[in-house]
Amino acid sequence: MLQDLVGRQVAITGGVGDIGLAIGYELASRGADVVLIDIVDEPEAAARIAGLGQVAGTLRYDIADTTDPDALTAALARVAGLDTAIGNAGIVRSSPFLKITPDDWQAQLDVNLTGVFHLTQAAARQMVAAGTEGRIVLTGSWIGSVPWPETTAYSVSKAGLEMLARSAALELAPHRIRVNVLAPGIVDAGMAARQYREEPQYRARVDRAIPLGELQSLRQVAQAAGMLCSPAADYLTGTVLLADGGCSLLAGT
Repeated sequence: MLQDLVGRQVAITGGVGDIGLAIGYELASRGADVVLIDIVDEPEAAARIAGLGQVAGTLRYDIADTTDPDALTAALARVAGLDTAIGNAGIVRSSPFLKITPDDWQAQLDVNLTGVFHLTQAAARQMVAAGTEGRIVLTGSWIGSVPWPETTAYSVSKAGLEMLARSAALELAPHRIRVNVLAPGIVDAGMAARQYREEPQYRARVDRAIPLGELQSLRQVAQAAGMLCSPAADYLTGTVLLADGGCSLLAGT
């Protein structure tokens, strides 16, 4: 494992979910000190972190809701020397377009877009105040630019996230803060993994959609995130790294 992130001070929202934990472990294994921010109870978070194994850096937990800007700002302030922030908190509530409820629409926008805005703004303010050259990575999705059945609200939130990143990247570049999006494909975790194993119709649709022929592993997502946080991405900002196994190549076919 590379040790190219030694000394990095990282905050990850949605940090105790499957993808957040995988990214946290990847970065901490490469020497970073990582704070996983989420809204689960501390005993549950501690158990999940303990299950990751040893790392070269550190992993710890803090509680904050990304839809509460004051609480999130306070959590980030507890990360001394913050130089890397990953906006990973997100929810999905699948529904056919004609059955999307106002509550489900708003909930996904609140967490997936507005919550990520809070993270981006609060982290950038902290970095600018400290004169820190920083990285902000936002977890998007390949369906932020490609329609996928029964995910309209989620897709719209991820599309908005891409423009949020581009706009922030432009304005934050003079402060040497890079803002990029990681857009994974269909990940072998959470609801997608459950549907893939339990719903033959969904499995058939997914199998047709992935040219590389397999679900994306959590480690593959984490490694892509690690690249965006590493010196290899020093000249990247305002970029969407589409790590989708080729799903978008078959859009509309």
